Amino acid sequence: MLSKTDELKNRIEARRHELQGRLAELKADTRREAAEARDKIKARLDELEDYVKDGWENVSDTVTAKLNSWLNKN
Repeated sequence: MLSKTDELKNRIEARRHELQGRLAELKADTRREAAEARDKIKARLDELEDYVKDGWENVSDTVTAKLNSWLNKN
């Protein structure tokens, strides 16, 4: 059975993969709206990297709450 941290990690990795795929799609689009969407996705991915910079084994309860909040953002 997966621990809560493992389950969270799996959900985060799935969302990260989804966002990276969307970012790759948008790179070919030169419209201003696409550039804005790319910037938003990059900011979300950067935010995620900041949360897990110390590794999954060092995720505190505070970081877990931030990660859950990050997942719930559109």
